[in-house]
Amino acid sequence: MSPAGGSHPEARAAAQARLESLAGPYEARPGVAWERMFGSTGLAVRGKIFGVATHDGRLMVKIPEARAEQRIADGECEAMVMRGRPMREWVVAPLDAPDTVWVSLLDESYAYLDAITPR
Repeated sequence: MSPAGGSHPEARAAAQARLESLAGPYEARPGVAWERMFGSTGLAVRGKIFGVATHDGRLMVKIPEARAEQRIADGECEAMVMRGRPMREWVVAPLDAPDTVWVSLLDESYAYLDAITPR
């Protein structure tokens, strides 16, 4: 099972490298590690992925549904679509989005999953 958009090796590698370059502050937090999801490696808190580079070169994060809807409406990201179905709490930001967008999505996703994942 892979994210919508198919595989684009160069875009995927660029997105993974970018995610890794932004990961330092998260890696220093308790419970954060790299985990596998959809054939990619992403940042996870206590085993729950909060940021992963997709096969087509985007950043995918999980945030509360209401926030996902707001950020989509603001044009910062799009709903993640899998098997033709939009995922309620998963959004994707393009590779060319500013670092501020990627970091704010990672921050929000980390905070959300940290709060709802048992310690």
